[in-house]
Amino acid sequence: MSPVISLRGVGKTYKQGALEVEALHDVDVDIAEGEFVAIMGPSGSGKSTLMHVLGCLDVATTGTYTLAGMSVGAMDEEQLATIRNRRIGFVFQQFNLLASMPAWRNVELPLTYAGVGRAERKDRALAALERVGLADRAEHRPGQLSGGQQQRVAIARALVTEPALLLADEPTGNLDSASTADVLGLLAELHASGRTIVLITHEEDVAAAAERVLRILDGGIQHDSLAALS
Repeated sequence: MSPVISLRGVGKTYKQGALEVEALHDVDVDIAEGEFVAIMGPSGSGKSTLMHVLGCLDVATTGTYTLAGMSVGAMDEEQLATIRNRRIGFVFQQFNLLASMPAWRNVELPLTYAGVGRAERKDRALAALERVGLADRAEHRPGQLSGGQQQRVAIARALVTEPALLLADEPTGNLDSASTADVLGLLAELHASGRTIVLITHEEDVAAAAERVLRILDGGIQHDSLAALS
């Protein structure tokens, strides 16, 4: 089976006037369908740049990136936007929920951008909330939910398009320990059901929730190990 993610010789260089900064170099990564992988590294290691490349928020300077069989490097901005909306589900440290909208309306937003009809949008949004255990909070606005519940709504929103990849960037960074355990438990459940998850973190205990850890330092992958052994 072809991997969902395949990076070969990926590098990313930023130009600042006459200065060139190499943020990534010679990154080779394969992530199979249904894997739960953590990418871990300190600030300045390149993990944020790698996340942006994986999420099609930025394009590699060198090398190739294949996502679900599609060559990302050959895409224009419109195609990249379509990939971001339909093939990748994003979960960020900030929940990015609209305060004036109930949970189900927040969850349906990616489907609105994709042109899905109103009735189908609501059905799929309610199904996604049920999947994350918040069916009874569908009409609650973000301010009526705990931090952990808000992140569950954000995860439901990420899942509603049935993406090939769930990309979680420091998803527990704004949560207390109980909510962190709650969200990591949900990610483990999604992984167990076959979802492909990439988790970006700088915390060892959060990375330990994954089945495999990629460590990045100075723009390069250091080693690839089972989380239980790291």
